[in-house]
Amino acid sequence: MTNVKKYFVAEGLKRMEIDEYLSERLKRAGYAGVEIQKTPLGTRVTIYAERPGIVIGRGGLNIKDLAETLEKRFGLENPQIAVAQVQVPELNAKIMALRIARAMERGIHFRRAAFIALRQIVEAGAKGVEIIISGKLRTERARYEKYKAGELLKSGKPYEELVDEATVYVALKPGIYGIKVRIMPPTKTPDDIIIKEAYPKTEEGVMEGANTEN
Repeated sequence: MTNVKKYFVAEGLKRMEIDEYLSERLKRAGYAGVEIQKTPLGTRVTIYAERPGIVIGRGGLNIKDLAETLEKRFGLENPQIAVAQVQVPELNAKIMALRIARAMERGIHFRRAAFIALRQIVEAGAKGVEIIISGKLRTERARYEKYKAGELLKSGKPYEELVDEATVYVALKPGIYGIKVRIMPPTKTPDDIIIKEAYPKTEEGVMEGANTEN
């Protein structure tokens, strides 16, 4: 049992390291996440990105280099890489956190970058969004600022299943900043369910559609 636990812990750590590596290497591609699945022929790796062409590279050279790195550096057996485009990037927390990070790297004020991302997410149809930026924002002491719009679940199973969450770190001259984005997509929740009466009452108090004969 101990060996099994160690195996799953090691696999989890490896997946985290791969995600961090891809997040840094594919930042320009709008990296949104990765799925890793072992198959009889090797390892299927699906990379989700805003701009798949950058991930693939000219003539597929970038994909080949990524496959070699995943095999040699991370020990993945015969990695077969597929790239999937994120259909609505503005509803992907990872992509939006990276957009804010890239904006801050270009010298855009963190508050302006956050409000631009907030507007883009809301215009894409999100039910709710929360952006938290932490670090040395205006003083030497670390602090954080939060930006919100709409409704956002905070706990429970609906939160785990519906809310997309991602955290990205960016190193600037004053120090390291953390950018956390939570997005509630345009999906119905248990709170949206409305119970309707089968036969609504009329002004006379008789239910429409009901049989009043004895």
